[in-house]
Amino acid sequence: MNKQLNNHTTFTHKPVFVEEVINYLNIQEGKIYVDCTLGLGGHSEAILKTNQNIEFIGTEQDLDAFQLATKRLKQYKNCHLFNSNFTELKKILTSLNISKITGGILLDLGVSSLQLDDPKRGFSFQSDAPLDMRMNQNQSISAYEIVNQLSETELADSIYKYGEERFSRKIAKEIIRNRPINSTKELSTIVLKCYPKHRYFKTHPATKTFQAIRILVNKELENLEKFLLFIPELLAPHSRLIVISFHSLEDRIVKLFLKGNENFKVITKKPIQSSFEERKNNPRARSAKLRVAEKI
Repeated sequence: MNKQLNNHTTFTHKPVFVEEVINYLNIQEGKIYVDCTLGLGGHSEAILKTNQNIEFIGTEQDLDAFQLATKRLKQYKNCHLFNSNFTELKKILTSLNISKITGGILLDLGVSSLQLDDPKRGFSFQSDAPLDMRMNQNQSISAYEIVNQLSETELADSIYKYGEERFSRKIAKEIIRNRPINSTKELSTIVLKCYPKHRYFKTHPATKTFQAIRILVNKELENLEKFLLFIPELLAPHSRLIVISFHSLEDRIVKLFLKGNENFKVITKKPIQSSFEERKNNPRARSAKLRVAEKI
């Protein structure tokens, strides 16, 4: 495990919507519950503390996070943890001889503070690090390949599509002109130059470009869509699906999936947003939205 992660072994990461997740899952003895994005195990531990007489499955593609979550949850029985992407859930259930999830599924999307806070992972423009951004450290394509190998048109389209960045064409042109780009600092500096000078920006100008590249590297939206396609067949009647998203692209996919879907009854007509108190204690909750649906 990365030695830089020692500070995280006290599990100071704060998951969002913990109370809401517990309430909406309606945890009942003997049922099966799945956390598809373990992270550091915050939601998972809250679920297991609520009722330990359940069968619990957790998946996490990030090896560093998976190792820390495993350490955190080792005291709990009937707990099956897998270092896998949530798109592998069907195979995982088959390996456990489970045909249906009888309780519910949680999907907490987006990048974790563990990934953002470790400079070596290359997710953040706040520190200078090699361009990486891989949630699964075993995959071959990193942010370096995306930034240095895509054509100008591909870069511009991707930054616009996944980052909703209005200056995507200008940014792509500058990236091409400054290749090779090796570090997060180099990339953020290039993006900054593409923004009008002497203007105040609520968020750092590089935020949208970094989001776009990260989504592309990890196939985040593609994996979400793939997951939603097969999830109805895995859920038993009256079990619940909870999705926490952190930007409009993710939320839109979930919203459209649930809209008029004959397999689900939507529990939250509008997405639940974090309270002022939660945002004050946990800045990551600022953009979080929670949607809940029940399998019919």
